[in-house]
Amino acid sequence: MKSIYTQSYRLLLDRLTKARKDAGITQAELAALLGRPQSFVSKIESGERRIDVIEFLQVSKLVGFDPCALLQGLI
Repeated sequence: MKSIYTQSYRLLLDRLTKARKDAGITQAELAALLGRPQSFVSKIESGERRIDVIEFLQVSKLVGFDPCALLQGLI
């Protein structure tokens, strides 16, 4: 089984989405900050596209959450 389909990965995506929404940032706004189309963020949050560690760190910086705290308890 690929990790993109695990419960832990789904929880990671749920936490990313919640952090973005809690910060009051739309998918379109985050995408603009990343220099990407809105569909890039949508595909990550839906699990259609896998997020890599560098993208994860960029998102954490832009959204304003502690990446280590977000990862706590995933596995």
